[in-house]
Amino acid sequence: MEIPGYVWLLTIVGILALLAFDFIFHVRKAHEPTLPEAAKWSALYVGFALLFGVGVLIFGGGTLGSEYFAGYITEKALSVDNLFVFLIIMSSFRVPRADQQKVLLFGIVFALIARTGFIFLGAAAVNAWSWLFYIFGGFLIFTAIKLLRPEEESDDEANNFVIRLAKRLFKTTDRYDGDKLVTIENGKKVLTPMLLVMVAIGGTDLLFALDSIPAIFGLTQNPYIVFTATAFSLLGLRQLYFLIDGLLDRLIFLSYGLAAILGFIGVKLVLHALHENTLPFLNGGEHIPVFEIETGLSLAVIVGILIVTVLLSLLSPAGRAHTIISDARSQAKKIVLHADSPEGIPDGHHVDEVELETSYTRMVERQKSFANLKPKHQAKAAEDEELQRLLSRAHELQAKNSDSRGLL
Repeated sequence: MEIPGYVWLLTIVGILALLAFDFIFHVRKAHEPTLPEAAKWSALYVGFALLFGVGVLIFGGGTLGSEYFAGYITEKALSVDNLFVFLIIMSSFRVPRADQQKVLLFGIVFALIARTGFIFLGAAAVNAWSWLFYIFGGFLIFTAIKLLRPEEESDDEANNFVIRLAKRLFKTTDRYDGDKLVTIENGKKVLTPMLLVMVAIGGTDLLFALDSIPAIFGLTQNPYIVFTATAFSLLGLRQLYFLIDGLLDRLIFLSYGLAAILGFIGVKLVLHALHENTLPFLNGGEHIPVFEIETGLSLAVIVGILIVTVLLSLLSPAGRAHTIISDARSQAKKIVLHADSPEGIPDGHHVDEVELETSYTRMVERQKSFANLKPKHQAKAAEDEELQRLLSRAHELQAKNSDSRGLL
């Protein structure tokens, strides 16, 4: 189905207006979004995406509507996975919490520009060479296999080649100056970490596009649907980051769910390539009659996988154990970081005594819950040297604070 030019124009103007609104009313003034604020705006952006999908169903028909929703859900799931990496990068650079919004909005805009370019290049390529579906499908299956063998996490994720090169070629500082990209230090202009973190986010956005674009082309080849599903999945990602920040590390089976989705779409692409086959060494260049997966089935499989993934992550014994251990670590880290930086923890969020008491109480409750975990999970917590160091240090600090208050 050909999409009229004026529809393209109105859509692009609408998306740009949403981005401008986001910047002017939320990001321009640095602040840390509250949970209700993040929830409200996340719901609003999801609502926009769903309303747009309903419009596609009404004016474009059931096929295009199903393709849009399948693409949107898949891209949204991949975007949530991307937030893990954003979290690691911003933790590595110790980006002040209030300034993380600007970094995320930059990442969203850069991702939208980069992926738009990939979309039009990809659409032209698959129209000219249908055999590319074999490559796309194979790449997604390979990516799915890699996700099943997650690499060990590193605190140095942000220290990639581009960042090391920038630090070598340009004068940089480790000190933030609000959200400025350049500051004055010892009378000379230097780059702040804010610019470096934006470079790191931009670089990872390009890598993410290598997964997301083939994945959505496996669900639809309509450039308009690919573009809008990708754009709406990125809009609201900033608010979603702050909304599920504490939930991210609890989705322990998300990588397996995404592996299943990408593997499924990869198989779908290979089947489609066989059905449209033009390669002379396969069936003499003739189409191969194979089963093709319909869009409705694709949508059902993707939604089903995501529901099972989230429920397993939150409700399974392994998921509950991970949640308890992770929360104990988080509360202990907050207490220890506050002691090392009394004016506020390094992310720029001020912590008062009441909040510290609440964190300590919650940490103790979580630590007591270790005894109710299965032996293998108890052993994992006991063998985690960083966790044990943080818990021990937090108890020491609490005891010292109690003694100080007793003397007063």
